[in-house]
Amino acid sequence: MREQSEPHLTLAEVEAVAREAHAGQTDKAGRPYAVHLAAVAEGVRVRGGRDEQIAAAWLHDAVEDDALPREWLDAVALPQSTKDIVPAVTKRSGEDVEAYCARILATPGALLVKEADLAHNTDPARLAVLDEPTRVRLTAKYANVRRLLGLVDGP
Repeated sequence: MREQSEPHLTLAEVEAVAREAHAGQTDKAGRPYAVHLAAVAEGVRVRGGRDEQIAAAWLHDAVEDDALPREWLDAVALPQSTKDIVPAVTKRSGEDVEAYCARILATPGALLVKEADLAHNTDPARLAVLDEPTRVRLTAKYANVRRLLGLVDGP
């Protein structure tokens, strides 16, 4: 017989944690960072993602941006799949893009989260507010990641 574990955080609780963790942060266009998190979470939802993936979408940049420590993620009451997806989509210092993409592809559920992240990052309206060199650099960067992940049919 399995021991009863503590209940997992709800999606609303995960959202609140993510918004608080990223409070005061802005994206490259100067918008509140939570706008990006909400867009990625919604992108996962509309693509048919499970609650565990939606939770990972809310948290997808938390460890990478040092908004939350990895120890928090390891200890918090979340499904193991969420705890696996977040570090899978977290870029590591000095890591090449091929290794990063291989980790995403090897982690169940991570590709959908990264696909939603890339879709928002490449949204023409979002890119339009960036300066030309940044827009060109990011467009090429995201196109390469999409190619390496096998997401070649557009954002």
